[in-house]
Amino acid sequence: MSNAPEKPYRHPRRGIVGPFVLVGVLLAAWTGWWFYLAQQIETRLAAQVTTLNKDGWTIRHGEVSTTGWPFRVRVSLPQADVLAPSGHGVAAPELVAEANAWNPDHWVIIAPDGLTLTRAEKGKVNVTGDALRMSVSHLRSRFPDLRLEFVRSTFTPQPGADPFPIASAEHIQMETRPHLTDGQATTDALDVLFNLVDARGRKGGPVESAAQNGKLSLALEGTIQQASRLKGPNAAGIFSNWTQAGGRFTGVRGELTAGESRALLTSDALSADAAGRLRGQVAVTAEQPGPVVAGMARAPSGEVNRAGAVGAAAATAASGDRPVELTLEFREGRTWLGLFPLAPAPKLF
Repeated sequence: MSNAPEKPYRHPRRGIVGPFVLVGVLLAAWTGWWFYLAQQIETRLAAQVTTLNKDGWTIRHGEVSTTGWPFRVRVSLPQADVLAPSGHGVAAPELVAEANAWNPDHWVIIAPDGLTLTRAEKGKVNVTGDALRMSVSHLRSRFPDLRLEFVRSTFTPQPGADPFPIASAEHIQMETRPHLTDGQATTDALDVLFNLVDARGRKGGPVESAAQNGKLSLALEGTIQQASRLKGPNAAGIFSNWTQAGGRFTGVRGELTAGESRALLTSDALSADAAGRLRGQVAVTAEQPGPVVAGMARAPSGEVNRAGAVGAAAATAASGDRPVELTLEFREGRTWLGLFPLAPAPKLF
């Protein structure tokens, strides 16, 4: 009988190595997908820029870099400058677009160092803020979801540019998304949401006067009908085609707060005239409207018809502090309150 000691049992190494091999294979596959995705994004971006430049746009930027491995795709465009055929554009020291690598259908675009807005004949405005970003999702849909957001932003016109209506705002938000009917997207309609929170008007401008040197907030929502007609070579063409096709805003609802004054706004339908000015009626239920109209009457800005604002202020003063029903009418390129013209009607193109 042998007295040799028993050899210790050794676990098979395959059981230990297997998981590491699996992780390595998955990591290699994911890395391959990430680099393929990054290359596709850069290729499509270059092709899109070439196409737009041929269509009359002017797009310039520095060398594109793509980072973010392994879970994100981050595309940086230094010295980005985009100018549409209409003369409107945006420029930034850097634009950064990010998306999850597993969901390249949802992008967030930020301007970390601020941006400059070009307003055709009106000149350029520098915009800075805690956050300047835009998101776009559902890119494969007929109408993608868009969201634009400025947080604690300031607006400074460059020398020689026309004044900008506001000097700063706590929050600006605009969203568009397909209109839903019974939970299903409507064929040719877009819902639009706009929020302006705690805006301060430029010195001596109509916003500052209307807000009685306080802050102005505006919340608006509505639906754009005939949304597919919002296309053309420039801003005038976009809205002109839309107007000629019967495009209009429906179901408009909103709330305006200026200083101590407050108003609820409703309109069944608004459209644009041949010159691009808004056309239609807005019903207004106002609380203490007098200070707002009186402030506009004192505004030195040439945009406000001071004689009309004085008459409107006198007409609304009789209501005192009681809520009053008013009708704003956009016609003949002007904004009317009853018999009194206040200012040019908002211009779409």
